[in-house]
Amino acid sequence: MTVLISEFMDEGAVAALAAEFATDYDPDLVDHRAALLARVAGATALIVRNRTQVDGAVLDAAPLLRVVGRLGVGLDNIDVAACAARGVAVIPATGANALAVAEYVICTAMALLRQAYTRSGETAAGAWPRGALSNGREIGGKTLGLIGFGGIGQLCASLARGLGMQVVAHDPLLAAASPLWAQTGVGRRSLEALLAESDVVSLHAPLTPGTRNLIDAAALGRMRAGAILVNTSRGGIVDETALSAALHSGHLGGAAIDVFEQEPLGAGSALADAPNAILTPHIAGVTSESNLRVSGLIAERVAALLRTAPH
Repeated sequence: MTVLISEFMDEGAVAALAAEFATDYDPDLVDHRAALLARVAGATALIVRNRTQVDGAVLDAAPLLRVVGRLGVGLDNIDVAACAARGVAVIPATGANALAVAEYVICTAMALLRQAYTRSGETAAGAWPRGALSNGREIGGKTLGLIGFGGIGQLCASLARGLGMQVVAHDPLLAAASPLWAQTGVGRRSLEALLAESDVVSLHAPLTPGTRNLIDAAALGRMRAGAILVNTSRGGIVDETALSAALHSGHLGGAAIDVFEQEPLGAGSALADAPNAILTPHIAGVTSESNLRVSGLIAERVAALLRTAPH
């Protein structure tokens, strides 16, 4: 049995797999589609992050494939239905990077509210921009609105409440009668009410036909003046042109965007010159600690499945 790994993975987890199975580890393979199609032909397992497209062509080229391990939780780069039709299991690393994402949400929201951490050079040079940096806002007492209230959203809520925030959430998949609302102390809201009420709006929803451009110009217009938007879920949920316009107009106080419609972010992106924007390259869930957890979890679960797979 052969395990093919097409994106970066913790070396300890790779070594654990290699001790038991033939393991082909090439973290740059994602950028060489023809080579990927050739090498997946002999693979029993394929391990990917978010950039490798596990589509019909990859599955057609991989007649021996039994499992796809996803070093993360989003599955929009994997044709899950096609995998199921071929009897290929798909294993995400559910929960293993939740803390990393939740911390990213809170720390970027705090930075954007405070607006005090981008002018070190002026301070060091003696310009002393104290007046300009004295109007930052505290996160305590603000309202965090979570669009999607799964595991990561719930952890964000816990961290936010520890900082004195009020938390509301919108999740059409979570029933009003669910005990989770009372257990977490989070208020259930419609999307429209959440946008109007929140000082910080954080997205935690999958990209589906129903969520594509969910945060468009109209939704941004419903947000409170000066509010902060954080997107660590999927590009395509936010209309990037409309977001840029909302930042340029000053209606929004800032945005932290970790995921984009096109990745890597293309030249000439509408967000390239947007003010008060923190743009990061899809790393909200990637830290030294989370990489160990995610890689170890996927290595363990892929190995367990291969041990039971017919040879």
